[in-house]
Amino acid sequence: MAVIEKRLEELGIELPEAMSPLASYVSVQRDGNTLYVSGSSVIKDGKPQMQGKLGAEITLEEGYKAARQTAINLIAVLKKELGDLDRVEQIVKLLGFVASTADFYEQPAVINGASDLLTEVFGEKGRHARTALAANVLPMNLPLEIEMIVRVE
Repeated sequence: MAVIEKRLEELGIELPEAMSPLASYVSVQRDGNTLYVSGSSVIKDGKPQMQGKLGAEITLEEGYKAARQTAINLIAVLKKELGDLDRVEQIVKLLGFVASTADFYEQPAVINGASDLLTEVFGEKGRHARTALAANVLPMNLPLEIEMIVRVE
């Protein structure tokens, strides 16, 4: 069994089926050894699993869990694209948007859910640069959206 697949199993993580794009874009764009992975969120079978804003309907803890699940969804996209997750050389960067009320300032703590998961799964290869921003609203009233840049073999 591949190293990353084994690690996912140890963590009790089962990858969902990679989501197809919901609009006019592709899930992954490749440029040489770099993959640009389109934004993902807490969507399953084309339906939001959580909706609302951090600081209103959604707590920091719930947001952290949503970001963690979003990272799992992003890994599923990588798996579909690469076949073998051991081909990941480095998670280079995340860009996270958090739908927030005007007085919610913990966007980095929310996106930590994704960052922590990627480090748990990929070890040092999962450590990355990152930006976490507030957004007034996101499509489908989603609480967050995360995109990823990955270097592969």
